[in-house]
Amino acid sequence: MAHEEALRMIIDSEEEFTCSSESEDDEDFDDEDLHPAQDTFSEENVIPSRGPYTRRKHRSVFSTVENIECESDSDQIPVLKRAKTPSWRKETDVDVAPKSLRFLPAREPGPQLNLADSHSPMSLFKLFFSESAVSNLCHNTNAQAARALAKGRKYSWADVSVGDLYRYIGLVFYMASLKMSSIADYWRQDSLFSLPFPSTVMSRERYRTISWNLHMSHPDADKENDKKKGTAEHDQLFRVRPLMDTIRLACKTFYHPRRNLAVKERLVACRANAGMRRFMKAEPAKLGFKFFVLTDSSNGYTVDLSVYTGKNIFPTGLGLSYNAVMSLLDKKVLGSGYHVYMDDFYTSPKLLTDLFAMKFGACGTYRDYRKDFPQSSSNSLTKKSSRGSIRWIRDGPLVYVKWMDKQEVSICSTIHAAYTGDRVQRKVKAHDSRWTKSFPCPAPVTAYNRHMTGVDPSDQLLQYYTVQHKTMKWYRKVFLQFLDVAATNAFILHKELHGNMTHKVFMEELIEELCGVSEKSDPKKTCKDHVPVPGAELTSDVRKIATVGRRICVHCKAVRNKKQQTPWKCQACDVHLCLQLNRNCFQEWHNNF
Repeated sequence: MAHEEALRMIIDSEEEFTCSSESEDDEDFDDEDLHPAQDTFSEENVIPSRGPYTRRKHRSVFSTVENIECESDSDQIPVLKRAKTPSWRKETDVDVAPKSLRFLPAREPGPQLNLADSHSPMSLFKLFFSESAVSNLCHNTNAQAARALAKGRKYSWADVSVGDLYRYIGLVFYMASLKMSSIADYWRQDSLFSLPFPSTVMSRERYRTISWNLHMSHPDADKENDKKKGTAEHDQLFRVRPLMDTIRLACKTFYHPRRNLAVKERLVACRANAGMRRFMKAEPAKLGFKFFVLTDSSNGYTVDLSVYTGKNIFPTGLGLSYNAVMSLLDKKVLGSGYHVYMDDFYTSPKLLTDLFAMKFGACGTYRDYRKDFPQSSSNSLTKKSSRGSIRWIRDGPLVYVKWMDKQEVSICSTIHAAYTGDRVQRKVKAHDSRWTKSFPCPAPVTAYNRHMTGVDPSDQLLQYYTVQHKTMKWYRKVFLQFLDVAATNAFILHKELHGNMTHKVFMEELIEELCGVSEKSDPKKTCKDHVPVPGAELTSDVRKIATVGRRICVHCKAVRNKKQQTPWKCQACDVHLCLQLNRNCFQEWHNNF
């Protein structure tokens, strides 16, 4: 009887115990400057343990069962279980966000350059492709060419210099701005769409031989690294490591990001077999490389990047998505108080809570079926839920939110409250008519849509003038991606510093400076420059005067479809043209030019 009376007294005090335990949990968060809202639990026959209540650490609301036992000297009361099943709350319930983290960047956000100086496109591009880095590229490229010639390759080669390589990069950007079906088309002189510019920079064979031998690491060091395949010492990125480290350091040195950052993957199509290819979800028929990138949401600047080589690149056992984000966020370099936005590939409760412990707020969409996310169906959304319906659960600094738009959206955050009164406009259709209607929208969704789009400008800028084209070498694909990143970041820096130039004009000036030409300084050629001159130096041998230097007339081949040879060429156009009494191709060419 004494036990039964004690049991009734304990059960009667159940509600009081529950409230006191929750308030104690809140005190734990108060110590961390957090003030989360209370969670609702469904509780059945809760029996607290006998003895004084002690303060306990915060435990996730998704702990499923807690066993509590009561014992006496003579017998034992049957064990009763308390099921902790979180119930989803509605938008009408008040949620309180964690106290905002103080934003303490390591440096003043923005370009780390003297604002009073004038910066040309070339000078900004050289921040990422400095002369020392290009000189190293030249050294390794020349070594690779020497190795290829020693193996019996049949082509002429002259060692490439720093100026040669800058002109080569300029042509790569030129080809990105003016698309042709093949590389050879840029040097064709017998077509309606002939381009005179590339041949003035370098010959086609010179461009091709540089492309074949372009190397970022020394070939002898490559051989030593290849011997280590299958061991922990082997570096899959050895062939791109020197330039990649230079680019990453430059990205972080010359610009400090603003508060809102975005993490996303960037895919580059490539069929070269390097052991690191992955199927691209957007285009299942293609293979490619995956880059993890960290960008500034305000302008799309690439702050840091890494190349995905396989799941074993992060041997920590915490998962690829977790480690990919952590590898891009360096608190010593960035500072604290940043807000990081990510998509559902990366988002996990452990990642967001660990980032919060590092003084980084985070927000991202998530996949409902993944581990540690709430699986409760109590008061959750259904397929019949009306558009704009909101459900949420708070677990300490984390808030999980479900929102019914056209489809259900799941998102979690350590930055925002569940709902702060934001609304969005959506077009609805009824009775064969469409109109705009306002719907409630959770605060994390509003912020996610605003800041995750910061990656899109970066991707768009890369796609406008991307230098990517077919190549048989996987590391050359990565090299071209580095060119894209360097040119795009240089343009963003120029826009931040001066803001008076479009992307197209910036690329045109960059190409001119890289190739060593300037349309502004060189006067336009007049008709006086178009005069016939011999196609080759005259020989002292009278017998060969009529044959030396003869080439096919470009006008005869293009118009008459005949291969007529002539010793004359135009001094300005540098093309061979007939100059005969009965066939004046020189005049016809310039009349149509």
